[in-house]
Amino acid sequence: MEANYRFYEIDKDFRNPYARDRDRVIHSGSFRKLEYKTQVFLNQEGDFFRTRLTHSIEVSQIARSITSHLGLNESLAEAIALSHDLGHTPFGHIGGDTLDECLKDDGFVNGFEHNFQSFRVVSSLEKRYNGFNGLNLTFATLEGILKHSYPYKKSFLPPIIDEQFNLDTHPSIEAMIVDRADEIAYITHDIDDGVNSGLISFDDLQESELIIEILDKVKKEGVLQRDDEMFRYRFVSHLINHLVYSLIEYSKDRVDNSEIMCAKIDSKTELPIGFEPKLETEIKKLKKILFSKLYQHKDIMVKMFAGKQAIRGLYSGLNEEPKMLPTFYRTQLSSRNKHRVIADYIASMSDRHALSFYNEMYGKL
Repeated sequence: MEANYRFYEIDKDFRNPYARDRDRVIHSGSFRKLEYKTQVFLNQEGDFFRTRLTHSIEVSQIARSITSHLGLNESLAEAIALSHDLGHTPFGHIGGDTLDECLKDDGFVNGFEHNFQSFRVVSSLEKRYNGFNGLNLTFATLEGILKHSYPYKKSFLPPIIDEQFNLDTHPSIEAMIVDRADEIAYITHDIDDGVNSGLISFDDLQESELIIEILDKVKKEGVLQRDDEMFRYRFVSHLINHLVYSLIEYSKDRVDNSEIMCAKIDSKTELPIGFEPKLETEIKKLKKILFSKLYQHKDIMVKMFAGKQAIRGLYSGLNEEPKMLPTFYRTQLSSRNKHRVIADYIASMSDRHALSFYNEMYGKL
């Protein structure tokens, strides 16, 4: 991996540097492929369900709203938000976990991790310039992608990363906001998609006091029928607003007085962005409910199992016959490790590309 991630400055540009980062990400091939990458439901399930692309846009919208209210840099938050999932494989988290297993089974102890892969996409895997790799993003955007989730130090990160990005310090507050905006987005839209699909109901979620509170708000608007599409829309709107306003209210004084950007990480450090403790507990409870009732639902597990077999099949087949790689990746075999080149190719695929290629190799899945 290159020792440097920034290469030159542009003398004249009508955009600020972070807006330029955002535009470079939006125009990248990796960003466009998010349209056909699974969030929870496979892309083929229907037009309504979220994909990695719509999820990234929702995260960006929430992050911009929060940073705007707190007087922070909206463009930086937007650039990080739109980039944070670029490293995801097809078939959601199960795809990344399977690719990680494949690499480790072949002796690659660092395996695969989608957050670091997102950093690799924008810093080295995207090819947009003659003479160097990557999208040439600003340090703050790169750091926000790399330090997407705490803890920042991970065993698989090469030493050069720590040297340049100091993994003993927190990223910008905008990056922390993106992390929580990501959480708000996937909780709310997974409930929306799960209820719309019929895999879960609002009754399934009423173990959470937070959900009961939001349901009462919808009822007070006069929308009483839970199977009414309007009920679901109003529920999601109220839940997003409640979480966003709660985060802003709890965080605003900490942001005003924070020196966290220069602080050393330790277990006692309280991040300036977050929710009051009772709500944090409710959010954790709600995530556990979604995990058990939606993410592990039989219908979801069947689709994810199929995706898992596709990842394993692609990895095995391409290692056995690397000449099946596209020219762009095949030419890298002389200078890079074959297994990592193959993993990068598989990670770059959309769901439909992965399934189509698997079917070409082995017959219809």
